[in-house]
Amino acid sequence: MTKSDRQISERTKSEAKTTAILSGAMKEFLQNGYAGTSMDKVAKSARVSKATVYSHFGDKENLFNAVMQDLVKDKFQQVMSLEKPQSLEQDPQVVLSGMMTKMLANIQNNRSFQDFMRIIIGESGRFPELAKAYVNNVAKPTIEILTKYLKSHPALELADPEATVRVMMGTMVYFVMLQEMLHGKDIVPLEGDRVIKTLTDLITEG
Repeated sequence: MTKSDRQISERTKSEAKTTAILSGAMKEFLQNGYAGTSMDKVAKSARVSKATVYSHFGDKENLFNAVMQDLVKDKFQQVMSLEKPQSLEQDPQVVLSGMMTKMLANIQNNRSFQDFMRIIIGESGRFPELAKAYVNNVAKPTIEILTKYLKSHPALELADPEATVRVMMGTMVYFVMLQEMLHGKDIVPLEGDRVIKTLTDLITEG
């Protein structure tokens, strides 16, 4: 085996261990919460040594951040695509409606994401760094990219694009929390497409 082949093999093994650790950590965090999860438990769940977990992620806080990033990276790909130039050439009503529809579907159909959000909210009093990690890794980049899009699109003339983004995100987050996480869909049912259409109309026609 050549040196290059050995390097590729080692990198592949390392990536496989990283995947196993993230999967094991997700299982433990969802089952035991942040405080109840230890690096020992993660190592056992991932079937690797505790030293391997520490060598890959350093400590529990970094591991939690990595799990969160891994969980949301595909969920917000549609938002990130707003940075592409062609999005500015398309009808903003179509772009925004499509983006919100995909995001809502992803979140509603992903119980792990909802349970993970419960951990962040429930543990944020004792572990404020968890909430800050969510804001830094998810909320902040989404706000920045959407604000840039609303500012840049030639068909939109908004007085305060950033505040508009906050209103849009706040509405979407509250809708998911009330309908899904608090089981409000059985008490105050409302179709997601109605919320999306209302938001899109307010932004593009208001």
